[in-house]
Amino acid sequence: MQNAIDQLPVLSIQASPSTDTAQQPLKTYVKRALENYFSHLTTENNLSSTPPKLDLYGLVLSEVEYPLLEIVLQQTRGNQTRAAKLLGISRGTLRKKLKQYDLA
Repeated sequence: MQNAIDQLPVLSIQASPSTDTAQQPLKTYVKRALENYFSHLTTENNLSSTPPKLDLYGLVLSEVEYPLLEIVLQQTRGNQTRAAKLLGISRGTLRKKLKQYDLA
């Protein structure tokens, strides 16, 4: 299963949006990334009628959560208490997620 996921196109969001798109909400970029992902998935693998069996929710969550944790830790200069408050989660939950992504 992991090999199948690794071979799929990466969900990519433009790292530095142009001035025209800088005011668009994050969900716009996420939507475009998902549309691009499914476009490649159906085109390359001819899966338009039968989507692959994978944990798309988990895939998207991990693709978004890792950089989110990284950036928040950078912004708080590694202060986990401040990072947890900024994220709206407990410090314990933050530590669990940091360990999960090898960021601890």
